[in-house]
Amino acid sequence: MAITSSGGSAASILEPERRTAVRDEVDVLVVGGGPAGIMAACAAAEDGLRVLLLESRSFVGGNMTIGLPVLGFLSQKGEQIIRGLPQQLIDRLKVRNAASEHRPCPLHMAITLVEPEAVKFVALEMLLDAGVEVRLHTLVAGVVKEGDRLRGVITESKSGREAILAQAVIDCTGDADVAYRAGVPCEKGDEHGGMQPPTLMFCLAGVDTERLRMSIAEEPRTYLTDFIPNDYFGQNHQFIVVGLRQLIQKAQSAGLSIPTERTIIITGLREGEAWINMTRVKRVDGTDATSLTRGEIEARRQIEDIQRYLVSYVPGFEKAYSTKTAPFLGIRETRRIVGRYVMNRDDVLSCRHFDDAIAVASYPIDLHRPNDDGCTLEWCGDCYDIPYRSLLPTKVSGLLVAGRCISTTHEAMAAIRVMAPCMAMGEAAGRAARLAVRAGVDPAEVEVRQLQRELLERGAYVRVPAQVG
Repeated sequence: MAITSSGGSAASILEPERRTAVRDEVDVLVVGGGPAGIMAACAAAEDGLRVLLLESRSFVGGNMTIGLPVLGFLSQKGEQIIRGLPQQLIDRLKVRNAASEHRPCPLHMAITLVEPEAVKFVALEMLLDAGVEVRLHTLVAGVVKEGDRLRGVITESKSGREAILAQAVIDCTGDADVAYRAGVPCEKGDEHGGMQPPTLMFCLAGVDTERLRMSIAEEPRTYLTDFIPNDYFGQNHQFIVVGLRQLIQKAQSAGLSIPTERTIIITGLREGEAWINMTRVKRVDGTDATSLTRGEIEARRQIEDIQRYLVSYVPGFEKAYSTKTAPFLGIRETRRIVGRYVMNRDDVLSCRHFDDAIAVASYPIDLHRPNDDGCTLEWCGDCYDIPYRSLLPTKVSGLLVAGRCISTTHEAMAAIRVMAPCMAMGEAAGRAARLAVRAGVDPAEVEVRQLQRELLERGAYVRVPAQVG
């Protein structure tokens, strides 16, 4: 192995040619075990295909394990629009008292509280019950292609460097890792490359959530919340708080460093527990390890002053103490593929219908602005469709993409990125991959009407032409 350099350029290493063993060959390979990947794998395995799910961490669940509520199960009119396999996961969690009902929320349309640790057990159980093979602690380091067709991936793990081949691959990494390595055109951020800043969630116990709730309900002028009327807090014992901007300003005037304009508190399912969504690290690139490391370090530094603020200024937190932080930064935005259709802002705000719809969403355009401490929300008033073409990349066959890295603009991604729509996309991608394998065709050649019929028959919610149903 030789180290080379040229003038002022960085040194490089010329690696010797090597032979990589094919560890396995499966029908469908799903990369990424978050909300989209879990649904994709379960759907693909439904009638006995051999399905393998790869996950880089020691557990599945992704952002469902970091203390966030699941957003997006209900529409802006209160109708449940995410059903099918995503609802089955929530039902399994409810059996263990680890999920709430889908609760209408004036700001987020709906919140579904889940117990993060239970998700790790229940989601894994759901995968294994479906017959999915799961391999943890495994990173994708490259791809295997024949011409423009993706044939599989190269992995790195404790077992070394190996190849896994598949008839169809579904990229559910959230970062389009597989698609990018396969040569699919990708975009990141806004027109200047700015991406929404990530958050490191953390949890406090010893919180008097009833005192917090009634303080907001009874003194709304003191504890102003963003778009959420005070009577919401009078009616809900488990809730989300967004606002209290004047309290933050007081804390900042007293010298505390608070990186956001808004207090965001999510009550936990356990009594006295609250998850805090207030760390904010600008200019983090979730596809770069050095940048991610800086983000993790800075977010942990921010927690100290945020906790001081809550204890000193927010009612109910006087005796609160820290219990845990999320296992990783919550990344809102990285790569997006350029697919056969690029979903855009107007599609969301005009409540657009698509003939090839495979999921319905209603979450607003929720942009945490890349370069300041604020957030912008825009609602469409109803629902909008997610088209199948946005799951299909350009330039590469044999591949589907599901989750926040589908083909959208920066603004549209800010609407479809939350977990319930991502789960619905995952189910659709898994069913499409299964149909493609069974028919011996590329995912792009799957008959969309057949896919829509299957989604409807399996309990998903899709707005389709009358002849499909």
